[in-house]
Amino acid sequence: MDSETIISIFLGIGLAASVGFRVFLPLFALSLAAYFGVWDLNDNWEWIGSMPALITLGIATLTELFGYFIPWVDNLLDSIAIPLAAIAGTAVMVSTVANLDPVVTWSLAIIAGGGTATAIKGAGASSRLASTATTGGLANPLVSTVETGAAVVVSTASIFAPVLAVILVIAILVFVFTIYRKLRPRIKS
Repeated sequence: MDSETIISIFLGIGLAASVGFRVFLPLFALSLAAYFGVWDLNDNWEWIGSMPALITLGIATLTELFGYFIPWVDNLLDSIAIPLAAIAGTAVMVSTVANLDPVVTWSLAIIAGGGTATAIKGAGASSRLASTATTGGLANPLVSTVETGAAVVVSTASIFAPVLAVILVIAILVFVFTIYRKLRPRIKS
């Protein structure tokens, strides 16, 4: 594998992880990067860098960001966003991976892209649900702020420093699974 392929995989993984925090923000970031020529997308996905896609994804991003700051609406958005995260995580991976056979590209996109996005979105939805249950939704805007910040940081790192983005993704996944292991019920034998 050449370095361009590896970097494109890192970009896809980073953006897929960002999708786990916010579905549309990483797609909007990718659209901006493609529009301004920072990243070249696969031939079938060049439309993401078009002006109509940029406007549509920009509006969707703003709507999603504001929606997550409204308690109870954020829980509704999470229920919709979990399957969307899997689809969007797969899509960003497919659109960015370069120089691989389509079977390998789609397999990688479904497993690494969709899997990463779904794992992070599931953890985020669980934390928001716990926040809603314990604070009546009052702490949900704080959870939303942290998630949005993580999406911005990982998306930006993915586009400008894909290797750093993968390191951030690994750290995030380790954190998520550490918390999960501490919180899951213990089975007594």
